[in-house]
Amino acid sequence: MLIAQPLLLLVVVAALGLPLGQIRIGGARLGTAAVLFVGLAIGAIDERLHLPDIVYLLGLSMLVYTIGLSSASSFGQILSRESGKRVLTALSGLTLAGIATYFASRQYGITGPQAAGMFGGAFTNASGLASAVDAVTEARGNTAEPVVGYSLAYPVGVFGPMLVMILARAAFRVNLAEEALTIPAFRKLKQKLSVVTVAVTNPAAFGKSVAELASEPGHDLIFGRVRQGDHEELANGGLVLQEGDLVTVVGSAIDIEYAEKVLGQRSDEALELDRSEFDVRRIFVSRPDIAGRSLKQLNLPQHQQALLTRVRRGDLDFVPNGDTVLELGDRVRVLARRKDMEGVSKFFGDSYRALAEVDLLSFCLGLALGLLLGSIPIPLPGGSHFKLGFAGGPLVMALILGRMRRTGKIVWSLPYSANLTLRQFGLLLFSAGIGTRAGFDFFNTLSHGEGMNVFLVGLGLTAGSGVVTMLFGYYALKIPLNVLFGVYAGAQTQPVSLGFAVDQTKNDLATGAYSVLFPIATIYKIIITQMLLLSLGIPPAIVD
Repeated sequence: MLIAQPLLLLVVVAALGLPLGQIRIGGARLGTAAVLFVGLAIGAIDERLHLPDIVYLLGLSMLVYTIGLSSASSFGQILSRESGKRVLTALSGLTLAGIATYFASRQYGITGPQAAGMFGGAFTNASGLASAVDAVTEARGNTAEPVVGYSLAYPVGVFGPMLVMILARAAFRVNLAEEALTIPAFRKLKQKLSVVTVAVTNPAAFGKSVAELASEPGHDLIFGRVRQGDHEELANGGLVLQEGDLVTVVGSAIDIEYAEKVLGQRSDEALELDRSEFDVRRIFVSRPDIAGRSLKQLNLPQHQQALLTRVRRGDLDFVPNGDTVLELGDRVRVLARRKDMEGVSKFFGDSYRALAEVDLLSFCLGLALGLLLGSIPIPLPGGSHFKLGFAGGPLVMALILGRMRRTGKIVWSLPYSANLTLRQFGLLLFSAGIGTRAGFDFFNTLSHGEGMNVFLVGLGLTAGSGVVTMLFGYYALKIPLNVLFGVYAGAQTQPVSLGFAVDQTKNDLATGAYSVLFPIATIYKIIITQMLLLSLGIPPAIVD
């Protein structure tokens, strides 16, 4: 019945794998990646028990596309010093693995085509396998050897990184939640925000505008409203403060302490609690016309007589500034006069139901553009070329569209909750698809004692590269483990590893590193595959 009904097979694999993923072993759990293990076990029962290719290809494309959209804002930092350290860490491990593949193949009599496929499998690089298959087809007219090498090493390429991350976490004795708070950008997002009333008593602040006082580098402050005598108004940038004014200030404890020092002293009068004229409300950003625009462009004080004092995105609250770009699904804390609040709510949309409706047009159009990009041949030195494929194409396109945020009326970004849902669904499809397809060949080959040397060398490559990446990145380059997990997953170009890393860290620090490294590592591993074929006697050819 399962053979005849692939849809039922998919649901069974997911229904068994998802609860298993919630079981904690040694403080860690597999999460959605457990679906992969169940798929492998079911696929081993019968070679006909596998899902159609479209299942894992669709899942892979959806997964990397949503990752790219959510990571687009951080991808612009690729040329920073921190990103350079991450790229160096990832490529160092891959380079040593390529050298080790060459010498191990010579030592254990592994043929060039098998070695190329083994390297691709150990690092889950389907594009590298395609390059090996094309080269061998042109030279020998037989594609079996690289495919066999790939299938033998592929399972450890998927499962190995999870074990490496678990061991690294235990060996380094890192509390991931506490370590994340040592990263300035993440700590700023996690800081508790509060609002206080400060009296302007410092002569240095007299006669200065709100914009001058709030623009100090290194401090994120929002001035809400100002009481001057018996008159209250919004603290817009041009408002000039005078002695005795009362100002409401929103920020972290450190930033509020700075505001008190600059303005004067904290007041006993809690101006923020007075709702007689001004009111504060949490409002959903659900209008597509608003999403993708910065607060500077919206100019709320002038056009809506309102101020945004906080933005909540996912589980994080932060203080916005003029460059903050709003996204669908954001909950903004708005300060406005009571009579204006209804109009402000309509301006942002404030519809939870609208947020549940994913813009399928922009999602499908962006994904289609990514798949088209993945099919374009990209030249390599020596006359060969490669394609980004079902993973690289959607990822690169998502990074581009995510940076653009919108094109006319089309908003490319997705609401935070919708992005997470589609990402998890894509990971589920991908895990179930590749698990059922690899299970039978993997267990059948090992049960007959064939290819054990390829399997063991592949295991050594995956484990050795992981150890080098973790030790070099953590000790030599001082990369936090929260980020290093994403670096390692990106070097493996393995979405399952990323899903496992995110499940371990409970934040998106790994996702940002993964999105930067995925396209770089994909191209680099294709080049290594070509060099292996060349050094082991197989000439390079056109890469598909």
